[in-house]
Amino acid sequence: MLQIYNTLTNSKTVFTPLEPGKIRLYVCGVTVYDYCHIGHARVMVVFDLITRYLRARGWDVTYVRNITDVDDKIIRRAAENHEPVEALTERMIAAMHEDEARLFVLRPDREPRATAHIDDIIAMVSTLIEKGYAYVASNGDVYYRVERFANYGRLTNKVLEELRAGARVEVEEAKESPLDFVLWKRAKPGEVSWPSPWGEGRPGWHIECSAMSRRCLGDTFDIHGGGPDLPFPHHENEIAQSEAANGCTYANYWMHAGPVRMGQEKMSKSLGNFFTIRDVLDHHDPEVVRYFLASVHYRSPIDYSEEGLRAARSALERFYQALNAVPEVAREVTLQNDYAERFFAAMDDDFNTPRALAVLFELVSELNKAVREHHPAAPQLAAQLQRLAGTIGLLQQQPERFLQGDAQAGELSAQEIEALIEQRSRARRNREFAESDRIRDLLAEQGVVVKDSREGTSWYREK
Repeated sequence: MLQIYNTLTNSKTVFTPLEPGKIRLYVCGVTVYDYCHIGHARVMVVFDLITRYLRARGWDVTYVRNITDVDDKIIRRAAENHEPVEALTERMIAAMHEDEARLFVLRPDREPRATAHIDDIIAMVSTLIEKGYAYVASNGDVYYRVERFANYGRLTNKVLEELRAGARVEVEEAKESPLDFVLWKRAKPGEVSWPSPWGEGRPGWHIECSAMSRRCLGDTFDIHGGGPDLPFPHHENEIAQSEAANGCTYANYWMHAGPVRMGQEKMSKSLGNFFTIRDVLDHHDPEVVRYFLASVHYRSPIDYSEEGLRAARSALERFYQALNAVPEVAREVTLQNDYAERFFAAMDDDFNTPRALAVLFELVSELNKAVREHHPAAPQLAAQLQRLAGTIGLLQQQPERFLQGDAQAGELSAQEIEALIEQRSRARRNREFAESDRIRDLLAEQGVVVKDSREGTSWYREK
């Protein structure tokens, strides 16, 4: 029985879909003005492993993740680069797709872009104006009347009186209330814009998701997800817009990934303490990064550190070394046993990946024992390890490929290592054991571990 922690109720509850066996999931995606950072990677990986797992368990999942391809940051960056907005966003979207593919993140079923849904956005803004929830201000912008929506703040337990007390209003602002937020922005000279009943302009950030989620998933859908910085104000504003316009519940469950931190400080572009995904992948195997992000429960903060990545590397090496020791993994596998039941129970408990990974470590121990004892169950255990890990997008590589990896600067290439191993094998056949030991020691100095078995000699890089 699947249980999900719902941010809306601050409780873990049994998941009940709108349609039996089907899940409609919407996740707020990236604003594409720069390369994605490791905080973006966490949201990508979290909802990818959740979607993979749900599908592996038989759910029919429709996964939608939007792209914000027009907003203030994008316009500013394009101007700084002296390039058209579309050129910048296309380049950043391509880079995002490259980054997520390297992290074994599957593409969503639909990936709507804000600029492709301007008509939907204008239609929703028009409805809000007609219903009295929005108004055209004297500066040409269209604003949402926050105080008109009775349940504003329920996602994040905020009270309107407290929000009013803390609000600041610039002298020139044309809002009726400092709490009101923009739905449609009147274009400044030279800015990208679209025609609307209120003049040339472009959508505000919040309205994009309300319009695109309705177009892709309907007025009400099952799960809305996103990063740790989105519940307020973005998701509060989405709820206010959508429920006012549609007259029904927006999303039944809200899920939010925890922050990535540097030390005790949240990682973010505004603080300048972030690493881009490609920066990190220049130094670490992508699956190591994925494992690192999956090793902490998705709702908890995760501290980014080299120590954490080294621990992730060590854990994956244990998995792959166990698989590498099995000459042939079984092609068919039954998952009706204690390991599978405990793994699924962990994942069904709000996607508890740390507990699920602990089950996999137990399975690795049994697999290693079976290999040592030449037990016929080893191929089945190896297949089960691959299958269970695969439900969350891990162990996606050939063991030898992961363990050997690519040579970094100053390291021996795979061809050089293979040549030395062949020299060592020749020395051993000739009983030249001193030469054999010399080559082994030379390889060890280069971080290459050599393992001899009945099947032959294998090697891997010790990172």
